[in-house]
Amino acid sequence: MSSGKKVWSAALLATAMLAVTAACGSGSGGESADGKIKLRFSYWGSAARQQMTEEAIKKFEAKNPNIDVEGEFSDFAAYYESLSTKVAASDAPDVITLEIRGLREYADRGTLADLASTVNTGDIDPKVLGTGAIDGKQYAIPTGVNAFSLVVSPTELEAAGQKLPDDTKWTWDDYVNLASKISEKSGGKIYGTQQSFNPAYLQIFAAQKGEPFYNGNKIGVSPETIKEWWTTHQNLIKTKGSPDAAKTAEIGAQSVDQSLLATGTGAMGMWWSNQLGGIAKKSGKDVDLLRMPKRPGATTGGMFLQPAMFYTASSKSEHAAEAAKFIDFMINDPEVGGIILSDRGLPASSKVLAAVKDKLPPTDKKTLDFLDKVKGELADPPAAPPKGASAMEDILTRYSEEVLFGKMTPDDAAQKFITEANASIAG
Repeated sequence: MSSGKKVWSAALLATAMLAVTAACGSGSGGESADGKIKLRFSYWGSAARQQMTEEAIKKFEAKNPNIDVEGEFSDFAAYYESLSTKVAASDAPDVITLEIRGLREYADRGTLADLASTVNTGDIDPKVLGTGAIDGKQYAIPTGVNAFSLVVSPTELEAAGQKLPDDTKWTWDDYVNLASKISEKSGGKIYGTQQSFNPAYLQIFAAQKGEPFYNGNKIGVSPETIKEWWTTHQNLIKTKGSPDAAKTAEIGAQSVDQSLLATGTGAMGMWWSNQLGGIAKKSGKDVDLLRMPKRPGATTGGMFLQPAMFYTASSKSEHAAEAAKFIDFMINDPEVGGIILSDRGLPASSKVLAAVKDKLPPTDKKTLDFLDKVKGELADPPAAPPKGASAMEDILTRYSEEVLFGKMTPDDAAQKFITEANASIAG
């Protein structure tokens, strides 16, 4: 899952969707001039992902010579705005890549086809597969799985005279103290950690108090918990364990490639586990995954598996069978698994994962080992969040920055965050 800023909004999507009723035409790729069926497949990502995907498409076309697949690729920042425009114009791609936060938005508006019985999902963990189902219909097939985790550079810790924490026991105070010591011992050259406002972080923090992030179409996290969460952020700044509010906001607007850890100016941070390889490659240093810290006395760590992304099919595709066939191929073909590896999360298919396990790069093997180690501690994968949840990271980031800049009291910000978030997901 990308950690980049979202540029689409519920309002934009809603406006675009209203235009659907006035639009006409099919979203299908149709047929090529040579009579072949043409499928359109939309996805986002890096140049490396595009290269892997094009290679996978060639494999599919070689095995299915009557089908051409046209990849519609963009970077993450432009993806959802472009997709919403296409959907509004009844020009949706046949196969659409989505994240869980936008799944219900598209499913409830009739954009997606029910893929039950059209894609072989027998080798996918039923609980993970269930995250792509809404109201009994399998609208989405998970590509692979992730866990939001703490990423650490052992090299930077050692250089600062610090040891890796025992992540089975460490608390949020331990995390703040360690970050502060790293900053201090490095003489200010290295920050202990980078702040995160990802809703997954708040979800984990709240779960440790027994609070769900969503409770139906409302926020389930109490104002007290949100204020406690912000206290950890404020303490990191007070102790210089992280950059100040201005620097934090600047870094937060950038991709993981520009993060403190990736650029060698930080020792810790929080990201989805499939981003470990990218951070290691960019930083050129060894990096590890750790369990998230816990509040004292918590009976659960609150961490959970979540699909990195989903493959879905347009309900208006003229080639529904071929679209399902392509999705099945991308999910279940071991050769494709050997090309994609963990780029879309560790493969959701247990058979594909077993087939590619030995081919994974060292950092991905670390991720696999980490997820195996914590598997018994993870909460069940969450269901698709309510419509409007795609705006949640923007809303949470905005109020978090208001608190860190001192422009709003935590009390006021918590109440306003909940009010605005509830309005966004009211349906």
